[in-house]
Amino acid sequence: MKIECGVEKLKNAVLLTDRMTGKNLTLPILHALLITATGKTLKIKATNLNVGIEVEIPATVSSEGSLLVKGDVIANVCNHLDGAETATLELIHDNLSIKTKKNSTIIKCLPQEEFPTLPIVEGESFSIKATDLSEGIRSVYFCAATTDIKPEIASIFIHSEGGVTSFVATDSFRLAEKKIKIKEVPEINKILIPYKNITDLLRTVDAFPDTIRVAFNKNQLSLSGNGIYFTTRLIDGAFPEYQLIIPKEEKTKVVVMKQEILNTLRLSTVFSDKFLQVLFTADPTKKQITIQSKNTDIGSSDSSIDAVIEGESIEVSFNLKYFLDVFQSINGDSIAISFTTPNKPIVVRSVQDNSFLYLLVPTNR
Repeated sequence: MKIECGVEKLKNAVLLTDRMTGKNLTLPILHALLITATGKTLKIKATNLNVGIEVEIPATVSSEGSLLVKGDVIANVCNHLDGAETATLELIHDNLSIKTKKNSTIIKCLPQEEFPTLPIVEGESFSIKATDLSEGIRSVYFCAATTDIKPEIASIFIHSEGGVTSFVATDSFRLAEKKIKIKEVPEINKILIPYKNITDLLRTVDAFPDTIRVAFNKNQLSLSGNGIYFTTRLIDGAFPEYQLIIPKEEKTKVVVMKQEILNTLRLSTVFSDKFLQVLFTADPTKKQITIQSKNTDIGSSDSSIDAVIEGESIEVSFNLKYFLDVFQSINGDSIAISFTTPNKPIVVRSVQDNSFLYLLVPTNR
């Protein structure tokens, strides 16, 4: 094998694929990258068995062939090369030679016979803008369960109906739903992407300049386009019927400036107890909300914020961290917080954007 290609394209491809390599000590071959030269392209492939990726870049191929090298080694080499240069990659006596005008390195190759193949996903397919897919997942994935005890909620749930695609995640203590109008996406009953694969998926989505082709079946999903092919396993399970727990009515509604309540909640973290509980009180007669936190070893905090309050007064205890997490997904400068009873889920939305909904289950003090 012998090829020439731009260092910058090579570096980007290697760094992206190396992040998908496995860290499994019992299968060291998963630490490696499979590099193949054919036609007018160089293909770099990696997998950790949960996700897989192949990145294709243009190259001048003098001699076709393939080789396997440790991902972290070639990534470190590429990271220190001048992006403006051209690199020559050549297989010489079971070693990979990488040469530029200023550098020359030799990397030992590995046997490639046992390197896994990436699945070709056949099934339903559709196109979606990379920005839409990224926004939908990033808006909710912080809510997903992080353990596999219940794999169906350790996931991002995607479904589509009537031109609206919904992204949902829950860990049973809170739930986030983001709806995006995408006419190109067909009716989708269920896609369950494992939470542990989301970071790799989002990193890949960020590498797409515009449109992504998505294909999926019962067990696998693939993203393709722009010389990138990414696969992830899917969860074959039933996501909870979350629509049933969304309150259909409200007895108290509070509208408050987002930055003001965010600052108050951050102050409360200084004095929150080991359970991160704070007490939220809404008083419509004073047109104020009060947030109280107390730690017997440190002290206490009691802060009031002016708010527009409709309905009854209410006092609710909730997990401070869970409330703080939602601000990354709320657009606009003010939020609406709706209550039914102290034991029913709290609903948080942006006043300016109703495409995002957040449910937070109260805690008992």
